[in-house]
Amino acid sequence: MIIQSETNYNKDKMLGWPWVLVIAIVLFVGGGFIGFFVAQKTMKKKIYEKPPINEGMIKAMYAQVGRKPSEAQIKEMMRKVKEQMH
Repeated sequence: MIIQSETNYNKDKMLGWPWVLVIAIVLFVGGGFIGFFVAQKTMKKKIYEKPPINEGMIKAMYAQVGRKPSEAQIKEMMRKVKEQMH
């Protein structure tokens, strides 16, 4: 008789499988949101530190349309690229 009452006590203390499933889903979704924002912040930082375009590429773009850019034009383009990344 004592053994049976102990098993009922343990059964009442345990969470049912639906609650375990709900908790797992909430943790999975929460981890996805946290991972997304951490990855986004990391990528923005990397792109800001090393822009995907450099001065040589800007010179090449101007050369393709038959223009010789001044140093001021190159600096202005680099400034605009960095402003768009924020």
